[in-house]
Amino acid sequence: MILQELNILNYRNIREASLEFSDKLNCFVGLNGQGKTNVLDAIYMLSFAKSAFTSQDSLNIMHGEQMAMVQGTYKGDGLSVTGDGITISCGLRRGVKKQFRRDKKDYSRLIDHIGLIPLVMISPSDQQLIDDGSDERRRFMDVVISQLDRKYLDCLSQYNALLKQRNALLKQYADAAEPPHDLLEVLEWQMIEPAEYIYKARTAFFEDFKPYFERVYNQIKSESESSKTEIPVLRYVSQLQDRDLREAYVKTRQRDLILGWTSQGVHKDELEMRLDEWPLKQVGSQGQQRTFVLAMKLAQALYLGNGEGTNGRRDEVNKPILLLDDIFDRLDSERVERIVQLVQGTEFGQIFITDTDRQHLTDILKPNTDTKIFHVENGNVE
Repeated sequence: MILQELNILNYRNIREASLEFSDKLNCFVGLNGQGKTNVLDAIYMLSFAKSAFTSQDSLNIMHGEQMAMVQGTYKGDGLSVTGDGITISCGLRRGVKKQFRRDKKDYSRLIDHIGLIPLVMISPSDQQLIDDGSDERRRFMDVVISQLDRKYLDCLSQYNALLKQRNALLKQYADAAEPPHDLLEVLEWQMIEPAEYIYKARTAFFEDFKPYFERVYNQIKSESESSKTEIPVLRYVSQLQDRDLREAYVKTRQRDLILGWTSQGVHKDELEMRLDEWPLKQVGSQGQQRTFVLAMKLAQALYLGNGEGTNGRRDEVNKPILLLDDIFDRLDSERVERIVQLVQGTEFGQIFITDTDRQHLTDILKPNTDTKIFHVENGNVE
């Protein structure tokens, strides 16, 4: 997948920009707070129909303005019958529902757009995969699988809606002498089918994803980490691995009424991150944790570029776009060089990088790589 042109109007601190990109590597250089990340977020918006940093669309409109617009022109196999590529646009207006279009035609459901333009973003906020709870790690799986499997996102939406209804009933009738068991049973039976699909999709994803993770980890780890004996372990854990969900709902219904929430189901799944048998969060150094997370995100790009799902085959042309936002300031020069060498290879597609030091990028980029460098200052991109 290649983003050829990007037009931005009043998006965050970017007043206006019209940019043409290299098919391989694009670098945005400037001091912190100048708008480099906002350019990447505009690109992210066109893939996921939302910002990477806020769920409130109005916060993406420049202060003092009433509207904002982001538009991108893409090329890639299967995007159009003529092979001319497509145009994706997003219009934001205060107090009005966002307008999201493909070739000037509105989507009836934004969910139908997910997966058309596969994308992976790597940023300092990825540390949340380690620091935060299991919700964040389930979200990681959901974002990856949804870009390949359209039914998965439908099942996830259906399951979460039913889960919300069941939890509301559990709270409402927590102290009732006669809880509505019939109604709870109906909801539980409706939850079974999407839950089983989610579990099977996550299981299949993990089996394919794990080898990519292990290979990338070994490629980007530093020499000091190579001398250590700890083995990175990624493990998918689900209640559905050892129990029948129908029976589990019945057995735990009374306890769930006391708790006021549903204790069984795929919403309790976990993606465990360990060094040997020890939790990464507890025993991993800062360098090991960063290597672990970077390996997960880069493996995500490889998985999407090679995976096959209901949204279509990911061939060489449709490798996901890779956004690397301000990750080099937190890494040693050795690891930075390993990462850049890896992503400049043929396994990865179009790349967008932000950095504060142009000379730093010049020193580590391959001299023959097709590269464009943009300077960003106070929202101006040149």
